[in-house]
Amino acid sequence: MVECVLVLVAPGQGAQTPGFLAPWLELPGLADRLGAWSEVAGIDLIAYGTTAGADEIRDTAVAQPLLVAAALASAEALGVRPDVLAGHSVGEFAVAALAGVLTAEQALALVRERAQAMAKAAAITETGMTAVLGGAEDEVLAAIDRHGLTPANINGAGQIVAGGTLEELAAFAEDAPARARLRPLSVAGAFHTRHMAPAVESLRAAAEGVTPADPRVTLLSNADGRPVAGGAEFVERLVKQVSSPVRWDACMETMAGLGVTRMIELLPGGTLTGLAKRGLRGVATVALKTPDDLDAARELIK
Repeated sequence: MVECVLVLVAPGQGAQTPGFLAPWLELPGLADRLGAWSEVAGIDLIAYGTTAGADEIRDTAVAQPLLVAAALASAEALGVRPDVLAGHSVGEFAVAALAGVLTAEQALALVRERAQAMAKAAAITETGMTAVLGGAEDEVLAAIDRHGLTPANINGAGQIVAGGTLEELAAFAEDAPARARLRPLSVAGAFHTRHMAPAVESLRAAAEGVTPADPRVTLLSNADGRPVAGGAEFVERLVKQVSSPVRWDACMETMAGLGVTRMIELLPGGTLTGLAKRGLRGVATVALKTPDDLDAARELIK
């Protein structure tokens, strides 16, 4: 019998869709938990997750705490202990709480500061992000560098996201890498680039009031995809990651090396399991989108 090695993953900004939390409120206790977390996050998580429109939940100050709360709530509803945890961008705050590095309340308080600081940083200069799909990776990275952009997300499976000023992105679009498709993303700014540097110090100041614990399970970092054994080191990486590229490709390489056989993507799932189907072939996946997916997730790891 093949050993089951389970990774739980938490998606990043852009995974949210209008009303995605609505069916989850029917689960016992979940609405109460989200109500309490709303006080910490500084926003009405239930309203934003059920009745708010796409533009409202695209706002960085809303999207980030909403995504972390959703991931934590769905993990609680799932009730399984993974072997490995990894989050994409802001999803790292959710998995930090699931690994025991932070409490849920600490994670949400830090995300509130992160989101507000990144929104302020994004307002300084008009910046954006463009997904590059396909093309030879070395050619894509060379073109990104040539136009002064940053490979903000190296996601693997033929997907890299470039971030920079709108002028740089426009020039990049006119000089696209061969055999690559460009897709501008609807985001508030160039996350995980030098343009987010002002937000780093704000988050570091907030993190100084937190005493993290060491992770209870294998916890991967976006910085290099490697496991991090110390809680303090992981929190410092969370701070630096605001203006540093996300190496999800390296996270998937480490998952493969650890022998991961099963992946469950927390709410709102779909993005990371989609990458896994191309970058982690043979790994069985379930994405949590509605409570109906909980049974399939539990069945996956029996």
